[in-house]
Amino acid sequence: MVMIALTVMLTIYGSADADASDSPSNMRKATFAGGCFWCMEKPFQEIDGVTEVISGYTGGKGDDPTYEDYAKKGHLEAIEIRFDPAKVGYENLLDIFWRQIDPTDAGGQFVDRGYHYSSAIFYNDEEQRLIAEKSKKALQSRGLFSKPVVTQILPASRFFPAEDYHQDYYKKNPIRYMYYRNGSGRDRFLKGIWEKAPKAPDSRKNKLTEMQYKVTRQDGTEPPFDNEYWDNKRQGIYVDINSGEPLFSSIDKFDSGTGWPSFTRPLVADNILEKKDRRLFMERIEVRSRKADSHLGHVFKDGPPPTGLRYCINSAALRFIPVEEMEREGYGEFIKLFIK
Repeated sequence: MVMIALTVMLTIYGSADADASDSPSNMRKATFAGGCFWCMEKPFQEIDGVTEVISGYTGGKGDDPTYEDYAKKGHLEAIEIRFDPAKVGYENLLDIFWRQIDPTDAGGQFVDRGYHYSSAIFYNDEEQRLIAEKSKKALQSRGLFSKPVVTQILPASRFFPAEDYHQDYYKKNPIRYMYYRNGSGRDRFLKGIWEKAPKAPDSRKNKLTEMQYKVTRQDGTEPPFDNEYWDNKRQGIYVDINSGEPLFSSIDKFDSGTGWPSFTRPLVADNILEKKDRRLFMERIEVRSRKADSHLGHVFKDGPPPTGLRYCINSAALRFIPVEEMEREGYGEFIKLFIK
C-alpha cells in the first residue's frame, strides 16, 4: 500500500513525470547549419530543455570528414541539438536559429564564404519538415529582408561530430571567440535586423479576452475580488488558458483572503516555471507555465501546511475544468484524485 500511495503521489505532483521527461527515449534531435559552428553553439546551450549541443559536419557524401576535408566531401558545418520537447518546442529552436544567421545568403555566412558555410535546416522527421517550412514562410512574410530567404530545408543525414577542440569553443577560448565573432560581421548584421524588427503578430490575442491577454502575454495583474475564480469552490482542476496544460487542483486551493485564487502546490510541478521578479522595487518569485510561457502570478512563503506556500494566481490565466467534465476534456487521468 505504501508503494502504491507513493506512485500516485509521484504521478500527481510531477516527480515521476519529470524523471520520464529526462529519459533518453523522450529526447529529440534538431540539426541546423548556420555558418561557423562556433557561433551556433552558445545561443542554444543557454536554453532550458536543451541538454547537449554538438558541433560537426553533415549533408555531404564523404565518410569520416575532418576539419581539413569536410568541405571537399560536400558537408556543411552544423550543430546537432538534443532537446526535451516537454520543455522546449522545435518551433522555439527554429526561432532562435533564424536569429543567428543571414537566411538570404546562399554563398556562406558573413565573412565565411563557400557552400560549406551556408545555412540549412536538416529535418529528422516529417513533423519537423512541416514545421520548418511553415517557419521559413512566416519569416519571409515578415518583410525583414530585402532579398528572398534561401536557407535550405533538407532531410537529415549522418552527423559527424567535429574534433574535440571545436566543441564548446566559446567556453575554451572566450577571447578568440569574441574577437572572431565581432570581426565576422555576424553581430552587426543581426543587431541591425532584429533590433528594428516589429514583433511577430501573436495569434493568441484574438482568442483571448483583453484581461486574459494582458495577464498572460503582458505580465499584468487582474483586480482582486473581481475575477472569475477567486471564490470558486467547485471541485476540479485549473489549466493554462493558452495551452491547456494542467496547473492546479481545487484540492490544493484555499481562501487566502487576497481576492485571487490561491493554491498550496501545483497539480503537475513540471508544468510550472519559477523566475525571480525584481519589478515593483522588490524581489518576488514569478510563476509561469512551461509550455505556453503564460504569466500566471507569484508564489509566496506565507501559505498554510503542508507546503507553507501560497501560489497567488490570476483567474485570467486559468480555465477551470469541473470533475464531471474532465473525461470529456481529456483530463481523465486526474479524476482519481477526487474519488474518496
